[in-house]
Parts: sequence; C-alpha cells; structure tokens
Amino acid sequence: MRKNLFSGTKWEDQMGYSRAVKIGNTIEVSGTVSVTNSGEIVGENDAYLQTRFILMRIQNALESLGANIEDVIRTRVYVKNMADWEKVGKAHQEFFSEIKPANSLIAVAGMIDESYLVEIEASAVVLN
Repeated sequence: MRKNLFSGTKWEDQMGYSRAVKIGNTIEVSGTVSVTNSGEIVGENDAYLQTRFILMRIQNALESLGANIEDVIRTRVYVKNMADWEKVGKAHQEFFSEIKPANSLIAVAGMIDESYLVEIEASAVVLN
C-alpha cells in the first residue's frame, strides 16, 4: 500500500512530487531544504542551522508516516560549498551518532535558490 505525505509547499504541485512516500515498510523522503512550508528560509548563511532544520523536517515527515529517525538507513547530503562539510557533519552527527546510516556528501554546482546551502534526502525502513 502506498501513502504519500504532502507538506503543502507550492513546489509539490508545481513539480509533481511528495514530501515523502511510504510503500510497505520503506519510506523515501524527498530532497529537503531549510525552508518552512510558508516559504521562509531558516538559517540563512549558516550551513549548520540549515542542516539541523532540514533534519528536523525529515524527522517530522518520518513520524507522520509512522517511523522515526532511528529507522533511517541512508542519507544523501548535497552542499553548495564543500567548505561547509564540518558544519553539516556536526549537525548530521547530532541526529545520527548512534544510528550511523549510510551517507553521501556531494558538492553541487548550485541550488534552486541561492540561499539554500544544503539539501538532504533520506531513506528509511520500518521494522516494527
């Protein structure tokens, strides 16, 4: 059974995607940036704050689908500036220090908005 989770951002309809999708015990969370559902940027010019906010949004999406952060098996982190890797890594470690999911950290040429420094995707498997 498929369950789509929507956050209500304008991009979901514009681009044709969901915040997250759950099929069976697998959840995929779409690329998430540090912006509220109303479009306000959180942590402008601060990769650490953006990463924390993003991971909180991912955690909320997982919980809405009956999962939790401990169910994450993989994260994909995209950064605009690889020099921010330590700030991003610090926030990632705060959420995943015990879980230690598989992870990729990838520098990208740019993002849809210049204010976005980080974008994160997550995959989770719910075993209970």
